[in-house]
Amino acid sequence: MHIHRRRRGLPATPVALLAAILLATLAALFFTPAMKAAAADEIGPAIYVIPVKQSVESGLQSFLERAYKEAEEAKAEHVILVINTLGGKVVNAEEIGHFIRGNKIPTTAFVEGKAVSAGTYIALNADNIVMQPGSTIGAAAVVDGSGDLIDNPKTVSFWTSEMSESAGLQGRDKSIAAAMVDPNVVLKLQDKIGRNKEQGEILTLSASEAEKLGYSEHTAANVDEVAQWLGLDGRTQIEVAPTLAENAARWLINPVVMTVLLILGIAGIVIEMLVPGFGAPGIVGLLSFGLYFFGHYVAGFAGMESVVLFVIGIALLVIEVFVPSFGILGILGSAALIAGVVTAASDPMTAFISIVIALVAAVILIVIFVRMNKSRGIWNKFILRDKLTTEDGFISADRKESLLGLQGLTITPLRPAGTVLIGDARIDVVTSGEFIDSNRSVTVIKAEGTWVVVKEISK
Repeated sequence: MHIHRRRRGLPATPVALLAAILLATLAALFFTPAMKAAAADEIGPAIYVIPVKQSVESGLQSFLERAYKEAEEAKAEHVILVINTLGGKVVNAEEIGHFIRGNKIPTTAFVEGKAVSAGTYIALNADNIVMQPGSTIGAAAVVDGSGDLIDNPKTVSFWTSEMSESAGLQGRDKSIAAAMVDPNVVLKLQDKIGRNKEQGEILTLSASEAEKLGYSEHTAANVDEVAQWLGLDGRTQIEVAPTLAENAARWLINPVVMTVLLILGIAGIVIEMLVPGFGAPGIVGLLSFGLYFFGHYVAGFAGMESVVLFVIGIALLVIEVFVPSFGILGILGSAALIAGVVTAASDPMTAFISIVIALVAAVILIVIFVRMNKSRGIWNKFILRDKLTTEDGFISADRKESLLGLQGLTITPLRPAGTVLIGDARIDVVTSGEFIDSNRSVTVIKAEGTWVVVKEISK
């Protein structure tokens, strides 16, 4: 009997973290391990079938840990890892291998297609290896992001040692594992598989070759045949598949996607603060940060402390905009924001590089957006933009010398200061000490700097 367990993913929104925590709490309260064990007892001993059909990275590691936890809680009798992967990150492969090696549930690796590179290492840490006809195992050399071989002696030595140690745990020939990593290893295998492993080659074995060399215990067409070979035919097979949330998280924690989310998050929040009223940048920023933390939370890297640090950082930056603190709040806010992002990631150094790139790109986007919306910025509230122009009846100080000798009409009493209309301009003037009523003709007798002195014209 086959049981497919699939769980719905959480919605990718800014509240996804809270929803995930709520669901986890409810599961802990209402679906205890004892209840799960009781449910497993109803169907009898079971085999858990777990796929390894994606790149070996942190998302796969989180999925396998979750799947094994379910198997342990259900008291599974055996785990069959169905492997078909071209490899991935060495650091994650190492942690996955050690996790499988130390797990109390017996594990059989069923190579369904290709167990290449990191996939080979995972298979070697299982209790048994069974291969499908036409499948291959090996080619575990360390390569860079471009697929080129890394010939650093320390790196090659480390990975060769890891592969050899894993092979030796099950009594396999360590030199064959070394030949799968190091192109300099030479092996005479003609009498066993009809060919030798020459210098410069990376060893890859077919299903039949692996069985002849002890790198596979059996050849089977499917999982049912594997179970039959294990003597577990007739057992319930529970297939565990990645959830929608786990698939989404695997994509969201990709370094490129992660950097883009940080760019949009930083730029969106800052633009919304500097140019309020749009709404869209703020929504995009919140969604981007929500997706960032959602992905890392589901992948098992982000905890609530990361979210709290991030929220404190944003709050301090917002306060700095309205309550200047000579940069103290800004520095503390930036440090908290960066700490929240870095502690949420699986690799702090990768996260730090991503946030530095994001900050530079976000600054460029912010500058462009601000220049396109000069008249709507928050800075307009702190800038005096009223102008005393000539068109409004005002005259600048540097033109008052030209008023000397001109005549005008008082529009307010001069006691001794007041206002005179000269032409179309209203001029603030003073007398030499005498009082002059309104609607009297006066003439400018002195104009120095801001002082304009007039006297009444005698009739």
